[in-house]
This record gives sequence, C-alpha cells and structure tokens, in this order.
Amino acid sequence: MFDKILIANRGEIALRVIRAAREMGIRTVAVHSTADADAMHVRMADEAVCIGPPPSSESYLSIPAIIAACEITGAQAIHPGYGFLSENANFVQIVEDHDITFIGPTAQHIRIMGDKITAKETMKNLGVPCVPGSDGGVPDLASARKVAEEIGYPVIIKATAGGGGRGMKLARTADEIDEAFQTARSEAKAAFGNDEVYLEKYLGAPRHIEIQVFGDGKGNAVHLGERDCSLQRRHQKVFEEAPGPVIDAETRARIGKVCADAVASIDYAGAGTIEFLYEGGEFYFIEMNTRLQVEHPVTEAIFGVDLVREQIRVAEGLPMSFTQSDLEVNGHAIEIRINAERLPDFAPCPGRISQYHVPGGLGVRMDSALYDGYVIPPYYDSLIGKLIVHGRDRVEALSRLNRALGELIVDGVDTTVPLFHALLQDPDILAGTYNIHWLERWLKENMG
Repeated sequence: MFDKILIANRGEIALRVIRAAREMGIRTVAVHSTADADAMHVRMADEAVCIGPPPSSESYLSIPAIIAACEITGAQAIHPGYGFLSENANFVQIVEDHDITFIGPTAQHIRIMGDKITAKETMKNLGVPCVPGSDGGVPDLASARKVAEEIGYPVIIKATAGGGGRGMKLARTADEIDEAFQTARSEAKAAFGNDEVYLEKYLGAPRHIEIQVFGDGKGNAVHLGERDCSLQRRHQKVFEEAPGPVIDAETRARIGKVCADAVASIDYAGAGTIEFLYEGGEFYFIEMNTRLQVEHPVTEAIFGVDLVREQIRVAEGLPMSFTQSDLEVNGHAIEIRINAERLPDFAPCPGRISQYHVPGGLGVRMDSALYDGYVIPPYYDSLIGKLIVHGRDRVEALSRLNRALGELIVDGVDTTVPLFHALLQDPDILAGTYNIHWLERWLKENMG
C-alpha cells in the first residue's frame, strides 16, 4: 500500500487526486512552479515542492525536477492527472527505472496508443471498428491522392503524433488535397517535430462518442458506458454528457464489450478512453487516451464510482473493486468546461478573482481550484472549473445545470459562463440533436 503519492499536475485535477488519496489515508505531495506558489493544490497537499519557474517546459514538464521531488519527499508513486506528462511514455519509463510506481498504464501501452497509426492498427486487430483510411503514414502527395480516390472525398488529413486539432486539415474535393496535405505536414512538423500524416474518410455529421474502460493489468477489464462529447470548438470539448442521448442500452453493451475485451487482451492497467465518431448507427475508432479524461466526473456520477481511487488501487496491485455486472447506469450527468476567456473571440483572460461562489444543492458538483483573491496565471490552460450536474434523467440534469449556472459567481475575469446560459436556451441542445460541427456553426450565427 502507498503511504505517499506525488501529483505531477496542477489546478483542479491535482485537487481531485488529493481528495481521493486523502479518503484512502494516503499522504500527498504537490509540485508547483513559482507562479503557482499560492495555488489551491499547494495549500491542500500534505507537502509541496517547487520544481521550477512559470513556463511549463521548465516546471511541470521537467522530468528531472519531478523525479527529484519524489526522491526528496519519499513519494512511492506518481499520479500524472491529465495533460502535461500523463501520456509521455519516456516519462513513465524513467519513473519505473527509478523504482517509483506510475499510476496509469505501462510505457508500452502509452507508446502504442500515442502513435495514431499504430493505435488504429492495434485496435483493428483487436476487433474495434475503425474509420476507413490509409493503412499507415502517407509519405507523399501522390500517395495521398491515391488513398483519397480509393476511400472517396471528403477526406481528413491528420498528424500521426497530433492532438487538439493541430496538424489536421480537411480536403472536400481533389482540388483541395494538395494544399491540405502540405499544410497538415507543415503544422505537424512545427507542433510535434514529426511531419508524418495519415488520411481518413471525413464523416459529414458524426457525433463524438467515447467509451470509458478500466483494466487491472492482469487480463481483466470493464467498460463504464459512453460519454457524448460532440459539442466542440476547434476540436476542443466544451460540453459532455453521459449516457449519450442517441445510444441505447443494447448498443452501449455491444460497443462497451468490444472495447473492454480489447483492452483486457493486452493487459491494460488503469483508466482509458476509446474515442469514436458515430454516424448512421456505426462506430469508427479515432484514438485512445491512456489517462484520466477531463470529463471523467460524468461517468462517476452515473455509476457511483471514484475512478481516481480505482486508479490508485490498481497501481497498488489490488483488484478492481467492481465487476461489469456491478455497473448499472443511474440517471444522467452533464459537465461543462468553464474557461477564463473573453467572448466572443475566446481570448485568454487571466487575472485576479475578486469573488467566487460555488453552486450547491442536490446533484451539483464543482471541480475547481479557484478561491477569492486567487490570481489566474497567464502561463497555462485557461480551464478554471468544471460544473457537473446529475439528475434522474436528461431533462432533470439540464434543469439542474441551468439552476446551478445561475448560482455560480466568478468575478474579476471574463469567463465562458455566458456561452452556456445561451446554449441552454437552444432547442437542439434541449433535444440532444447536435453533432461535432454544430457548435462551430452556432458560434458563427450567434457570436460571429
């Protein structure tokens, strides 16, 4: 059993891990940059270690500094949260080489799923349905044209090492393939140091459906249903719900079993998310995230489980505390991501919080590291909070979200809260009839 774990992250996710560890009787170590000396995760942890100056490249991404913090404090394990080093296979290998436990999957599994081509090939071999596309990287323009003709336009060109929409370009016709291919390669090289790209069939109006899986690393795995993350801006999720409005129980059980069997067969350990595009009743694999997702609270709400606690248990070598038959959907949950950004252009808006009031009541959860007087630094992601609600059904969850938003107060900086007030009045949101392109169109019409 662990006596002490280090959280290699900041903000709300660091607090999330601290809370789970405290309930398990495990002491925690926070790491922080000089810009985060007064951050809430630093205040809440049992110990704190400064690991560098504000830039994340010199602090939260500094592997030597994090390993040194473990050695100084005697932490036996590292929880990576999400982002930063959470899916860095090299980091995981170094952690393991220093006889420290990484609370997550192995370096090998992160490496396999981190390369989108390898991940797609692996999933296809494991029986997971995939989007039609190239069998691997596309080396040149002639090859790109050939693949595009075979699978049919429109096609989307993606960086193999990509993420967050970078290195991703759409070619609707043969006239657009040349520019899209070259631009995608250039962006991929600049963003990831790797210009390899691949092609996939572009689906016209799909939903983004992801399946939460969890494995014990010993050949056992379960699925915890799906989340619908279709409301996105520039490929970034802003609104997530579970279960998905268009997925029925039979479909959930079928695709969930496929995913659970796939990760069980490779002895996957810990939390993972298999992401799909869903259109016309069919699922098409796009990627697997080998970490805890930002939106994990909606899954926790409908299943009544603590995924972080389960991550720690499995890392300790303990069995999962539930089986597939224990997992039954209870109600509906929605999460909205609140950013410190100025509308309508979504420009980052760091600054001092003059007043902060958290909504409460039945079925309301607020994951945030804000407090009165806190200064949001300009160096990191603009996410400042996640408001999660749970109701007996989707109608009640939406009503509860609307009420909770009305109680939330974040003064001193601009936030994206007004966006959600507006969205909750839209008939398509209320009906759940949206897809991954819906929000971009809505923003052009209403905030353009």
